[in-house]
Amino acid sequence: MTAAVSLRSVSRHFGPVKAMDKVDLEIVPGEFFAMLGPSGSGKTTCLRVIAGFEQPTSGSIAIFGEDATGVPPYRRNVNTVFQDYALFPHFNVIENVAYSLMLRKVPKPERLRQAGEALELVKLSGYGERRPAQLSGGQRQRVALARAIVNRPSVLLLDEPLGALDLKLRENMQEELKSLQRTLGITFIFVTHDQGEALSMADRVAVFSEGRVMQVGSPEEIYTKPNSRFVADFVGSSNVLPPAFVEGVAGVRRWASLRPEAIRVGPPDVGRPCATMVSRIYLGSSTRLMLDLNGTRLHALVPSGPNVPLQGAQVAVEFDASALHLMEGEG
Repeated sequence: MTAAVSLRSVSRHFGPVKAMDKVDLEIVPGEFFAMLGPSGSGKTTCLRVIAGFEQPTSGSIAIFGEDATGVPPYRRNVNTVFQDYALFPHFNVIENVAYSLMLRKVPKPERLRQAGEALELVKLSGYGERRPAQLSGGQRQRVALARAIVNRPSVLLLDEPLGALDLKLRENMQEELKSLQRTLGITFIFVTHDQGEALSMADRVAVFSEGRVMQVGSPEEIYTKPNSRFVADFVGSSNVLPPAFVEGVAGVRRWASLRPEAIRVGPPDVGRPCATMVSRIYLGSSTRLMLDLNGTRLHALVPSGPNVPLQGAQVAVEFDASALHLMEGEG
């Protein structure tokens, strides 16, 4: 199968700064692919290189088998949705959506028909005559999406498009974006620094750090089987356990990750290791505990309720050895 987007040893340098450093990616047609990482990790630069807004310092890019290296943005069958929407304030909604069709000299009746269909896909039928200033943030984001999909690009690039929305609206838009992607069947490449967004929406995730791709895999693989301390710590706030601790538990001297929800906490028991409750953070249905187990700090996630221990309490700690994920290449 020909990849929707293929990056081969792509680097992008800005002077001495390596924003991308020999990145290799193969993105499958029709998948929802997320690029996840902290600020400055290279994920947005990677998206801009795919879009053609930046040209690689070295390496090659192909889009559905066609070499896109050096090809300008307007000659690539991709569209980009930005965080700031970039709508024309003096155009109404349907004029914003139809703008690219107007540039292509599509006859007005046809471009209005296609723009109307795009608005229907994003659940904004009947909003065509409104101006962007008359819309909520979520509605403006839908207009930006409609404008991006009206040409039916082979790849849709989304640069932190939900970052400006409040939590509830962002959660709703996550569901709608995933539904829209399934309806359209086109490749979505989604950039985010939010682990929850990436894990809940993507078919596969690439985790970036310092211009490099640290790991690519399904959300479950990334969450349960991180291949490095960085991935374990960044995705899901895992406990990253040092080799000396792991050796005492599993008999091997390796770095390992342990998810907070895998730790069980109970009353002090002579037969189990005892830890001190350092602090707790109420998260609604669950409470996050910080524990001190003989100098090793552990985070545990337990159901909220009256049995959650208080700060300073002594508690028994246990977890299954199978919950430890040993990380490759880190002894």
